[in-house]
Amino acid sequence: MAVKGILLYGSDVLIQIVFADGNKWQVKYDSDSGLGLCGWILVITSLFFTVITFPISIWICVKIIKEYERAIIFRLGRILKGGAKGPGLFFVLPCTDSFIKVDMRTISFDIPPQEILTKDSVTVNVDGVVYYRVQNAILAVANITNADSATRLLAQTTLRNVLGTKNLSQILSDREEIAHSMQATLDEATDDWGIKVERVEIKDVKLPVQLQRAMAAEAEAAREARAKVIAAEGEMNASRALKEASMVITESPAALQLRYLQTLTTIAAEKNSTIVFPLPINMLQGFIGANR
Repeated sequence: MAVKGILLYGSDVLIQIVFADGNKWQVKYDSDSGLGLCGWILVITSLFFTVITFPISIWICVKIIKEYERAIIFRLGRILKGGAKGPGLFFVLPCTDSFIKVDMRTISFDIPPQEILTKDSVTVNVDGVVYYRVQNAILAVANITNADSATRLLAQTTLRNVLGTKNLSQILSDREEIAHSMQATLDEATDDWGIKVERVEIKDVKLPVQLQRAMAAEAEAAREARAKVIAAEGEMNASRALKEASMVITESPAALQLRYLQTLTTIAAEKNSTIVFPLPINMLQGFIGANR
């Protein structure tokens, strides 16, 4: 194994390595990467020592990352062109290259309970859950120090800002709409960080005890008012039916006597010891006149 030489072609650097068996290995570097002359000297030196220490250097230079991970390679502090590497095997140079692993799986976290003053001046405690994933590994590493921590803090402030513009009734009834609004706001804010917010859910809305009692009393009063209205409507319908029945009985005097007999049958069926038998008023007046 021997190094044949280093060939320069225009703005590119081409390193050609010839092995003892006649095989060749070529590595081409673009000078537009901004490493500079000293940087290229360090890279070439690192590559030279990697070759002469082969195969021992293979255990240092070859890295493996999992299916759900991506590697961002830094060469002398600059991100290599070509984007994130992986999954599988990739090659790094010792001393000049370093890399950062980025997890591409969906991550979930709970939003701590936030004390929020609603639009109608009611204090409530609201918590939620956020699901997000890294969409662009390079932006998540290069544009922000800690994407996870920043997303968590932004979710808390977004929850307070969104719910602060809603009434209590809207918070209790329009949870899905509020969740979609928070998701759109978070997704837009984290786009420059390479983060994709997939879902936001409102978990629980905790009301003060006094407010719970007041709402329960209000609901009970509303139910009682509806019950009274229903009872009054029933009485009105019953009075109309009785009026129509009285008109029918007036047209036929025999119908009143049949009604008396039906009433006696109903009372006798219940095995009562006392039966009240109604008599016409004119009969009673006849008996009273006879006594006089």
